[in-house]
Amino acid sequence: MSIKPTIFCIIFALIITITGGCNAPTAEDEIDRSPTEAHRHRLEQRVARRYSDSEAHYELGRLYQQDGLWEKARQHFLTTVRFDPIHRGAQAGIVKTLIQAGDEDRARTYAEVYLDQAAGSAAASLRLAVAFQGQQLDDYALKCYEQAKSLAPNSAVVHRQLGYFYLGRDDRDKARQHLTRSFELNPSQPTVAEQLGRLGVTVRTPRQGEDDIDSE
Repeated sequence: MSIKPTIFCIIFALIITITGGCNAPTAEDEIDRSPTEAHRHRLEQRVARRYSDSEAHYELGRLYQQDGLWEKARQHFLTTVRFDPIHRGAQAGIVKTLIQAGDEDRARTYAEVYLDQAAGSAAASLRLAVAFQGQQLDDYALKCYEQAKSLAPNSAVVHRQLGYFYLGRDDRDKARQHLTRSFELNPSQPTVAEQLGRLGVTVRTPRQGEDDIDSE
């Protein structure tokens, strides 16, 4: 007696379900993952779906950097820059992971390239400075801040960021100098006024100045 085609279909479907389910992630797998592992898994899925997802590569780089896997982190940062050539966070990450891997010379070379790349724009220099500062690369951050200041000497934003930078380094005199200048250029900064008060500066409303920097 012959088996009807519908029975063949049912058997075939069952085989596919059973064999496919062997490799599929279970609910238990998801529960067993730590929040960081789950986040990494989601990012890897994003990259698998669209390899040009620069932000997913950047976040993966940050996760690998936190785990001390400098080479893996740097590869994801490099891929980020490949698809987003002005991703300042990834650029700073490349420099930092080279330093963490003990390759100071290459780190310096990359940093100089990125500084030159940002040299035509105060906004670009400022963003790179913030990115370097986020990676605790204060010497490179300061070079970028000074570059931004030379391009936009009357920018309240640049002077404000320089002031906060020096506060972080516990250099109260330079912090006071730049925050005062920032407030002179733009008095509509309550947080700067508050910080100046903590630094012992009496705040007065000065002549309105120029506060425009070019956009990246």
